[in-house]
Amino acid sequence: MDKPREIWVDWMRVAACLMVMVVHATEPFYLGGDGSLILTRTDAFWASFFDSLVRCCVPLFLVASGYLQFPLHYPTGEFFRRRAVRILIPFAVWTLVYALVWGKPVQNFKDLLFNFNYAAGHLWFVYMLVGIYLLMPLLSPWAERVGRKELLFYLGIWLFTTLIPLIRDWAGGAPMVIYGPSGLPRQSLWPLWGEASWNAYGVFYYFSGMIGYLLLGLYFRKFAPALSWGRTLAVAIPFYLAGFAISFWGFLRRAFETAQGAFPVGGLVEKAVWWETTWCNDTLGVALMTIALILIFRKITADGGFYRRILLPVSKASYGMYLAHLLVLVAFSGLFRHALGVGEAGSLGIWTTPVEILLTALCTFVTTAVAAVWVRKIPLVGKWIAG
Repeated sequence: MDKPREIWVDWMRVAACLMVMVVHATEPFYLGGDGSLILTRTDAFWASFFDSLVRCCVPLFLVASGYLQFPLHYPTGEFFRRRAVRILIPFAVWTLVYALVWGKPVQNFKDLLFNFNYAAGHLWFVYMLVGIYLLMPLLSPWAERVGRKELLFYLGIWLFTTLIPLIRDWAGGAPMVIYGPSGLPRQSLWPLWGEASWNAYGVFYYFSGMIGYLLLGLYFRKFAPALSWGRTLAVAIPFYLAGFAISFWGFLRRAFETAQGAFPVGGLVEKAVWWETTWCNDTLGVALMTIALILIFRKITADGGFYRRILLPVSKASYGMYLAHLLVLVAFSGLFRHALGVGEAGSLGIWTTPVEILLTALCTFVTTAVAAVWVRKIPLVGKWIAG
């Protein structure tokens, strides 16, 4: 007999899927040209606003995996078999699709021996997820036995590591090319606590990154107390606002610092990477917003007709939506930019950019949801395509 659905996780997964599409609908407003390009001051504001608002989308997916899958419910071999069917087969299908559709197919297929097709940049997520899955069997015996205080101790270490990207930025003292103690240039990386030009394995290497969200899911499953709506909002609202402020002002400050009062501003993609410092999934602002939204979604118990007929099928198809959505999103983004214009010179003035972002994300979400839900119903092969 199947286990009862965790209703709040389905709501969170669908919301995270929409949030991913808002992130990618925002990218054309700061990526372009030689790699990075912001046309106007208002575009910088709206890009920072919308992307910061939803930047915790990927961590929410990882928390869902940690909550539902960790510790393992099956023997290791069975776990990997189930994950391979669910994750790797659809990933292989869509990897081939993007390799054929975008760029030079022959070169794309050669590149796939080493990494994903960069034109389909969202596929990085699957590589990271597979890495997390490889660790789960090793950590599961500990996760079965861990107590609340011990888990909070490790979560505390991880939460400290979310400050490291900000500390690197502050310690380096200059954007882009930073010279560490070794005297050798390393892009946007100041060595900290055991790191050097010849060694990346510093003291916090094994505690940082995305693994913390797996532990966060475990904590909410095993130990997080049930809170009233009042107490939930009393914690979630300050956490979310603080996290948003860190992410929003971090990007905006860097963009304005680069522009020095004159837009458009752009350059190589490394410049955009530096602008995105406070948007990284392993930074404090994103972590705070993730915790806030988990607290809120845990309160959702709605399982009526809308949930059963619409939201649940979309939740089950969300992985397929993630894999396929970029093809659809690029088309909608180009359509709306052509129809409404660009930036402040567009037909809606300063509102042109936010309207284009929201229309692109919403239309992409609806289109891919309908398509993925329908494809999953195809006998035998549907789940191999849409997950």
